[in-house]
Amino acid sequence: MASLTLKNIKKVYPFNGDDAKQKKKKKKGEEPEKKSNLQITDEGVVAVQEFNLEVADKEFIVLVGPSGCGKSTTLRMIAGLEDITDGELYIGDRLVNDVAPKDRDIAMVFQNYALYPHMTVYDNMAFALKLRHESKEEIDRKVKEAAEILDITQYLGRKPKALSGGQRQRVAIGRAIVRNPQVMLMDEPLSNLDAKLRNQMRAEIIKLRQRINTTFIYVTHDQTEAMTLGDRIVIMKDGFIQQIGTPQEVFNHPYNLFVATFIGTPQMNLFENAELVKENGKYAVKLDNLTVELSAEKQAALAKNNVAPQKVVLGVRPEHIELAKDGIAATVDVSEMMGSSVHLHVTAMGRDVVLVVSTMNMTGAEVAALSTGASVKFNFAGHVCHVFSKETGVNLEA
Repeated sequence: MASLTLKNIKKVYPFNGDDAKQKKKKKKGEEPEKKSNLQITDEGVVAVQEFNLEVADKEFIVLVGPSGCGKSTTLRMIAGLEDITDGELYIGDRLVNDVAPKDRDIAMVFQNYALYPHMTVYDNMAFALKLRHESKEEIDRKVKEAAEILDITQYLGRKPKALSGGQRQRVAIGRAIVRNPQVMLMDEPLSNLDAKLRNQMRAEIIKLRQRINTTFIYVTHDQTEAMTLGDRIVIMKDGFIQQIGTPQEVFNHPYNLFVATFIGTPQMNLFENAELVKENGKYAVKLDNLTVELSAEKQAALAKNNVAPQKVVLGVRPEHIELAKDGIAATVDVSEMMGSSVHLHVTAMGRDVVLVVSTMNMTGAEVAALSTGASVKFNFAGHVCHVFSKETGVNLEA
């Protein structure tokens, strides 16, 4: 098993001949343009830059972000499937920038399974071991052991076309783990599965992680997968790391507005007309007719950063907003019954706000009253407020 170190990793896709001619036509001093969320410079299209990450031995790291943010490119650089433009990549203590993929002692599970259709499940899983010229007995032992872990022993004699999507993904994972790699790379392995099967496979991957001692790097655009699987999450946007932290850290203390709205479902409500004030030495936020004093933890963080009173973007998660007799007036536009809670989409202060209201202690009549057109009031406590700079979008507690 091994740790990973990525130091100032950068990936630039050079221009082809036609692109280079177009670049020459640009005027001197013109700012680099943005296209498809990626920066375009004189070198080419910058897909990943300033990527720094230390991954501990046996840690489960999840790279998450929207399409085009550079997460799969980063994974492919670790695998050796993409050249590293600049920076250093270490697996353990070994610099592997110029090491061939087959010599890096890594295994990769792809989004589309990439199984050999003419081979049985057994042969698919055994293929890499045969290339290593391992003994038949050792190959048989490793394949059957992996099949038992993944509960696919009964499918060893079948071919991929006779398997469901979830079963094929188990085979792809089994093919990877029989090699006992130092690092397991997984590139959106569950994205082709339906919602129910994704939930089941997430649980299987958690169990698998507990049974095999290896380091995992997992790529997804699904923040639910990131929150449930990762020891730490690396949130990316436009080729840059936005925040690294545990699921709880990035949920409770988002570094900036992008992280705040990307993590959490429904996404965080943002109020751009809020104000941070200081009264009697205490920080509070003002929004409409509410003045909410912040918690002691937030007071200390803002004081440490010597934050001055200012206009701010206030963030409050839907599940942290409460219906109340006194508060900000709102009108219900849409009421979505979700079983143990109801999601209310309301109009307040001329903007859309989402509330998640628990129905556990409500009567049927009270729930029914939260219908389209109903008038409600809401407020929130000081410990759930997130205060962001209007200029930079950075959390003022950070």
